[in-house]
Amino acid sequence: MKTPQLPELPIFRTIAEAAAELRQPAYVIGGYVRDLALGRESKDIDVVTVGDGIALAQAVGAKLPGRGRVTVFKNFGTAMLPTKEAGEIEFVGARKESYRAESRKPEVEAGTLEEDLARRDFTINALGLSLNPEDFGALVDRYDGMKDLASKTIRTPLGPDVTFSDDPLRMMRAVRFASQLNFDIEPDTFDAIIRNKDRIKIVSQERITVELNKIIESPVPSYGFKLLFQTGLLQLIFPKMAQLHGVEKVGTHAHKDNFYHTLQVLDNVAAAGGDLWLRWAAVLHDIAKPATKRYDQRVGWTFHGHEDKGARWVPGIFAELKLPQGEEMRMVQKLVRLHLRPIALVKETVTDSAVRRLLFEAGEDIDRLMLLCRADITSKDHDRKARYLRNFGQVEEKLKEVEEKDHLRSFRPVITGEIIMETFGLKPSRQVGELKEAVMEAILEGTIKNEMEPARAFLLQQGAAMGLAPEGGVIHSPNQA
Repeated sequence: MKTPQLPELPIFRTIAEAAAELRQPAYVIGGYVRDLALGRESKDIDVVTVGDGIALAQAVGAKLPGRGRVTVFKNFGTAMLPTKEAGEIEFVGARKESYRAESRKPEVEAGTLEEDLARRDFTINALGLSLNPEDFGALVDRYDGMKDLASKTIRTPLGPDVTFSDDPLRMMRAVRFASQLNFDIEPDTFDAIIRNKDRIKIVSQERITVELNKIIESPVPSYGFKLLFQTGLLQLIFPKMAQLHGVEKVGTHAHKDNFYHTLQVLDNVAAAGGDLWLRWAAVLHDIAKPATKRYDQRVGWTFHGHEDKGARWVPGIFAELKLPQGEEMRMVQKLVRLHLRPIALVKETVTDSAVRRLLFEAGEDIDRLMLLCRADITSKDHDRKARYLRNFGQVEEKLKEVEEKDHLRSFRPVITGEIIMETFGLKPSRQVGELKEAVMEAILEGTIKNEMEPARAFLLQQGAAMGLAPEGGVIHSPNQA
């Protein structure tokens, strides 16, 4: 593991000059130094000074062309300085912390560099680079962080029970860093998470979900979820997902472990470049299987309706986890509800009408749905999996063909409720809904084209069957004169 080197950026020399003038030793500390050592891109630069962090930020800002604008956060004793060459730099004075048992918010007071490094969450984040003229760029590594980077180990600077009891969110962060970096959690640190897992209850859901999302966005997110499950954290922060774990067997009938299946689907989506919300759809696609599990002596275990129940659960799960309730949630809900539909098409003759319905219901999310469904083919029987994937390819080709022909992604029937009411002189009623549904069904079945003339003739025919006659004998769009 190569010793991290400060980039040749003038801002670091400027900080060194200001720190020397104030007689306040200064250091770049934390994730920026870690990422330099790992060769990863990092934008967050944290500068710690043994003294007044706000004063140092203001002194540095005064030296920049145009006098850099410093944003001060007095309650936290920090200051932020935007720079052209290195983005935003945060300044803070070295501190030591003490905690009360019922809170993860520490009481903070000025401290030494040693005390500041000791309060860091992990050794790999307790690395520093000097910004002092006498040893500019020298590595500060009091807790063998470089050794842990080389061995790919997550370990706490102090005793892990103290670290996790003081700030229980660090347990989630341990799993997150392990998942992001593909590191191991050191055994004593891992055991301390198990011992202190119940302390996670004092952490706000918003903070937990930030870490959970970062785990989901990891290159191989299943690793993070396995660690969450093994430590017992998952059972506390997301019990519905933990309940997917396990296999029940009756005679020769056993179902697959839906927890590990879900993780495989999630990894498949991640490998295909799926974004955060498509990954959430993978996490939740089978979430209702435990609630719908039934045993049938003839066919074994069934999970009938799990896709509909799961879709109904999505808004509640998003609310509990403090995830957005808008467009992202509705998209995830749609994918959970529809995730069996393309796979069902694989098992039967793929008709145009079935494809039209799928395109209509999925709309603009059809590509996401197909990616999720392809990821959901996880059979351990290689021949069976290959056969499914071949058939699935045929479904994708059929989707492309029908989409090019019928343009159903943003499908809207030409006959609207307003046209139906004006045609027959109706007010909003069940009859209007039935006629609108009949027209839409005829278009999806391919009985008529989604064009005004054939749709108008069909509407008149359906109206006549219901005893309705057009007013004035003419159908026209409300937009027409």
